[in-house]
Amino acid sequence: MPRSLQYKIIFILCVIAGAAYYLVPSFRVYSQKRDFYEATDQKILRLGLDLQGGVRLLLEVETEGVPKDDREDIVPRALEIIRNRIDQFGVSEPLIVRQGEKWIVVQLPGIKDPQKAIDIVGRTALLEFKLVDDKAADTENIPEGFELLERKSGGSIIVQSSAAITGAALKNARVAIGGNYNLPYIELEFTKEGASEFAALTGANINRQLAIVLDNVVQSAPSIRSRIPDGKAIIEGMFSMEEARYLAIVLRAGALPAPVSIIENRTIGPSLGSDSIKKGAMAAAIGFLAVCLFMPAYYKKAGLLADIALLMNFLIIAAVMVIAGATLTLPGIAGIVLTIGMAVDANVLIFARIREEIADGKTPLVAIDSGYEKAFSTILDANITTLIAAAFLFQFGSGPIKGFAVTLSLGIMASMFTAIFVTHAIWDAMLFGKNIEKVSV
Repeated sequence: MPRSLQYKIIFILCVIAGAAYYLVPSFRVYSQKRDFYEATDQKILRLGLDLQGGVRLLLEVETEGVPKDDREDIVPRALEIIRNRIDQFGVSEPLIVRQGEKWIVVQLPGIKDPQKAIDIVGRTALLEFKLVDDKAADTENIPEGFELLERKSGGSIIVQSSAAITGAALKNARVAIGGNYNLPYIELEFTKEGASEFAALTGANINRQLAIVLDNVVQSAPSIRSRIPDGKAIIEGMFSMEEARYLAIVLRAGALPAPVSIIENRTIGPSLGSDSIKKGAMAAAIGFLAVCLFMPAYYKKAGLLADIALLMNFLIIAAVMVIAGATLTLPGIAGIVLTIGMAVDANVLIFARIREEIADGKTPLVAIDSGYEKAFSTILDANITTLIAAAFLFQFGSGPIKGFAVTLSLGIMASMFTAIFVTHAIWDAMLFGKNIEKVSV
């Protein structure tokens, strides 16, 4: 066997082994319970919102009252902050896109409780430190430059209208447990500039109360006992562990530049996703089986080669999606089903050319080489045209359309490899050293 053919066979086997290596974790994970899937950090084939269920939110950024010059930046800034929050929350493959002038669509696959998503996404998280008016006798006569705010623990308190320090000066926020009641609280760490401001504030206001205000609600108002030079503070508020974790996430990500309203809140249950998977898988299986039966019936042994190429096509698509971290959606399954026909079409063109060459009296080896050579340009032109269309779909389409474009593009490239390279190498390996006068095509 020529060395070049040996290298081809070795390369094909390496591709199959590599694809199997990346797909084995996915088979293991999906054979386990759903909880294991949610907890795993393995690189597996991720499912989209329509397949595994989750939460879809439509948010409206409230731009009223915002100066016209700042309105153009409000929505992009809000989108980036929401993306940072969700990334820290640990949702796999979220979709966060702008829709229209002031709306943002958020899709969170795998999230069962929509309230969790709302707590993370919809909270403004404006953190402010305001000095308390110690001289106010009652809450009815509010001095100029002060305002009345509600306490989280109940009641109200008068504080300065302007914040001495805001959450913009924060460097980090994390959850800790301790204090008098051994409950979760938030540890705050300021930036270098923020630490300097906080030290000056606490040093100049010893024995005064400093209110820690989050979204216009006073979480606590401790008295300043001494100057705090290390740039650290805590927020106590009888939090549960989950509340403290969410609060730390939104504080780290920063405050939204404007309030957001939840316009639509839709939960897709895992049962609906499971039903979509079953129907999509059944469609793919029926298409694959029909092709696998037709090709050997019409093209005999050559049809079996096409079936092998088609199976390898599936492996390559799935493995590349795992490597790239792409998400499989229902439209993505439709793209894979479409590539079944396109992959077989390439083999049909090749086999038809081989038949023509044999009919012209050429030997099997010459006919096979000539058939692949003459069919190549037709296959290449057709696939490049489809790839260009898929590129436009990916660039200008929304989430579901992009999922379709991704799997379609991967399927086209995989089918080019399997139909032209893999099947040709198998033909050569089967016929090498044999004086065959007739091939089954």
